[in-house]
Formats: sequence, C-alpha cells, structure tokens
Amino acid sequence: MTDVPTAARWRAAIMAAVLVAGGGGYWLGQRGGGDTASGVPSGDGGKVLYYYDPMFPNQKFDQPGKSPFMDMELVPKYAEGSGGSNAAPGVSVDPSARQSLGIRVVAAEMGSLAATLDVTGTVDFNQRDVAIVQARSGGFVERVYRLAPGDVVRAGAPIADVQSPDWGGAQTEYLSVKRLGRPDLTAAARQRLRLMGMAEAVIAQVDRSGRTSGTVTVRAPIGGVIQTLSARAGVTLAEGQTLAEISGLGTVWLNAALPEAQAGTVQVGQRANAKLTAFPGESFGGRVVAILPTAAADSRTLTVRIELANRGGRLRPGMFATVALGGDARPALLVPSEAVIRTGTRTIVMLEMGDGRYHPAEVEAGREGGGTTEILRGLTAGEKVVASGQFLLDSEASLTGIAVRPLEDAK
Repeated sequence: MTDVPTAARWRAAIMAAVLVAGGGGYWLGQRGGGDTASGVPSGDGGKVLYYYDPMFPNQKFDQPGKSPFMDMELVPKYAEGSGGSNAAPGVSVDPSARQSLGIRVVAAEMGSLAATLDVTGTVDFNQRDVAIVQARSGGFVERVYRLAPGDVVRAGAPIADVQSPDWGGAQTEYLSVKRLGRPDLTAAARQRLRLMGMAEAVIAQVDRSGRTSGTVTVRAPIGGVIQTLSARAGVTLAEGQTLAEISGLGTVWLNAALPEAQAGTVQVGQRANAKLTAFPGESFGGRVVAILPTAAADSRTLTVRIELANRGGRLRPGMFATVALGGDARPALLVPSEAVIRTGTRTIVMLEMGDGRYHPAEVEAGREGGGTTEILRGLTAGEKVVASGQFLLDSEASLTGIAVRPLEDAK
C-alpha cells in the first residue's frame, strides 16, 4: 500500500510537470510572435482562422479577447502561408526566448559507429572439450586412485588400475610369434595389441621385458574436471563400459542472454569482452562461436555462446559476467541520442527550419553508442535537429496540430 507522504510527493511532481509544460506553451505563444503553429507575427495582415489559449489549444474562439481559463489574451491562429509569402508551418520561437528555453541545435553528420551491446551471462564448461574414459576390454578394477567427482586432474593423471585377462592372453601370443622370427607375423600380432586398445608404452614395455602384464593403468586423456567417476575397486567391467567423464578447462563457454530485438546485431565470429566481479579491472576477450536457434519464452532472449581462453583455470563454470558485444565500425548518419524522441509508435526529431521555426520529422533509428544514434531514414547530412529543448517544441507541435514530416518526404 502506498503511504500518504509518497502519494503527496507524486501529486506534487505531476502538478509541477503540468505547470512547466503549460508555462512553456504560454512562453512560446507570447514570445514566439503570436502564432505558435505558423509562427506568423500578429498584426501582419494575415488571415485569422480562430483564436485560442496556448494552455488550452483545443478550445477555439471566433473573437479576440481575454481567455476564460487564464488571465491572458487569446492568440490568433493564422492560415498556413498567410502573413508572409514564404511562411511554413512549424513552431516559432522568438530569438530572445531560445536561450531561456535551452534550445540547442546540432547538425546531422556522417561518422562511424561501432555497435556495442552490453549483456549478461554465465560461464559454463566447453561441451566440445569432453573426454570419456572407457574400458577397452572386459576385466575388473584392481585399484582406484584417490579421486572424486569435481576434482581437477592434469592430463595423464592415473584414474584406476584395471586387470584384463584378454590383454594378458594377447601379449603372450605376441611374445610367442615374436620368437618365431617372422617379421610379418610379428607386425600382425603387434597390430592386434593396438586394436585391443593397448597404448604404445604398454606394448614397448612387453617388448623390453619379455613378460606379460594384464594390468593396465587407465589415465586421464586431458586435463580438466572429473564430472562422473564410475570406477570402483573390485567392480567387474564389460568392454566399453565408462569409467569416468572429464570436462576440459583450457577454454570455457560464456552463455550470454541477448534480447531478441537485438538478434540482428550479433554475428558468429564477432568479438566480445567479458568482465567478472571476481577479477575487478580485468577483461577477458573471446569470440561468438554460436547463436543458439531457440529463444527463451519467459525472457524473450537468445543465448549467445562465447568461447573464452581459460589460462590457469581461473574462469570457473557458474561465474556471472557482463559482456560487451562489439561489431566493426561502419559509416552512418549520426545525431545525438538525446535529440531522438521515441513515442512508442514512431521515432521523431525536431528540425530547425530557419528563422526560428522548428518542425517535427519522423525518422528510422538504428544502432546507438557513445551518446549518438544512427539514423537510417528520414534525415540527410547537414539537416539540423534540436538536441535540447526538443520535448517542449514537440509538445507545442502536437497541441497545435502540426503534421509530422513522414519518412517518404525526407530529402
């Protein structure tokens, strides 16, 4: 429930906004020369359509006089083009009033804009860097080294000692064939040992010692985190049974949530920079390796997969990160972002028409960055837009019924 002081503050803020808007309209109406819509000064012989109060522009009067709403004179509304041969519709502001209203004008210029988008994401294992350790032949586990799921192991670290009777028999056969002195038969027997999954180091040891060994030490093929460990001492193994699963830590994935409205601004191969709260002042560079094809229904976001190098294993899955997705800079027509007025149904800017006149124009906005906005359609280089005080001018233009210049009418 909203407390009484908070509600009072809200009412005071709303009243202040109304008074400021109304006061601005009054200032434009009085100091702008009489007609805020056409900007034609009163008393110049133009045709008067009606009279109105700038604070209540929807109410029209046939005769001049005092406003029934406020203690001020009614303002004449002239027909377009009357009172001056070159007059054009627009909001007119007297030069002496522009500084008081804080009106600042900037020209639209060509420049370069790199699309930079800040999103959030979490670190995850690189699912392409996974090793599955399996039993190459049937047997049983003699010993399991002191390991558990979640432990970090280096490449070549021992996992378990496995006794395999099949290996012992094959090694005995190999040594018998070798004593025959037939190189072709020896090579075939040696190849059979390889096909059974014996490492070259094991075969070389059998060659040197001349003795068989059915016990083999199963080692980690890569360094990383043990995700699952099924090996237990005394367990009988079937051929192909999984002993352990290891996820590598040389690289990690950063899964960033990209709003679907920005899906067209990110491409595979695009660079990205991540910052983590665990390492203040550091940034980790990477590249987009995939944009997943499905959008999250609840958040309306796409998952952007970024691959990061993980030197020293500092980036740990589950860590939170902020990501800056940057594209290559390309030429664009730029205006200050503060000059762009987004109404919800369209985007407009206030153009300076000269002689203190301002007119709304519809534009199509593109990327943003560094306080500037790209204009795709609706403006040309050199046209001047209002970068400060534009909301007051837009309100006057709306109240007096000035039509917005459509996109197709732009130069």
